[in-house]
Amino acid sequence: MIRDGGVTRFSAASASAGEAYRKVAEALSRDRRAAASRFSGEVRKELSHLVMDKARFEVAFEDVGAASGAATEAPEAAGGPKGIDRITFLVSFNPGEELRPLDRVASGGEISRLMLALKTVIAVSAGNANARVRTLVFDEVDAGISGRVADSVGERLKRLKRLARENQVLSVTHLPQVACFADHHYSVEKVERAGRTFTSVHYLATERDRATELARMLSGRRITEAVLEHATAMLKQGSRR
Repeated sequence: MIRDGGVTRFSAASASAGEAYRKVAEALSRDRRAAASRFSGEVRKELSHLVMDKARFEVAFEDVGAASGAATEAPEAAGGPKGIDRITFLVSFNPGEELRPLDRVASGGEISRLMLALKTVIAVSAGNANARVRTLVFDEVDAGISGRVADSVGERLKRLKRLARENQVLSVTHLPQVACFADHHYSVEKVERAGRTFTSVHYLATERDRATELARMLSGRRITEAVLEHATAMLKQGSRR
């Protein structure tokens, strides 16, 4: 049983803690908004390297308390462990289109390139803060793209020398236009044995092995000399760019 005096002290302590929380959360929100402005600019710059120079990207903020209808006189109820911000990524990939939430407008190819841009900016920012990412995995960031766009994605991955110097960069791809830019290649294959599925990974140590695998990506099971020559030329071109 709590006496009236105890209730009063508890209420006062709760209000004081709520006010302190709000001050810290608002300071965090200001820092986030400043960082979001820089982040958006870097993402747009990366997108321009991926044949998306007309794309727009912004970070929208909404106060959690305002979004939930929490009373402003109860600051402790207008946030949570992660602060008072509800954040949405807004994008427009085509001229004349308004900014909309990412999950409502992006196609597979657009998402692939945006994810490449986001991961690149985040990794570089972490490096600037002396907090190495260690391993950066681009898992099929080429989904839904082909031709010139695939070539631009592969070349962008190749040119991310800064990331490769400070971190291990792995790219999983089904496109020869992307694979030809890699410094090292591994072949990943699923096999079934005794009713179970196993995944095997083989390092392609020689130029012939690399060219053969690239030729298989180009033409499937039947590898002709013409396809093999084309694959070899792609590898040579990729190493020079």
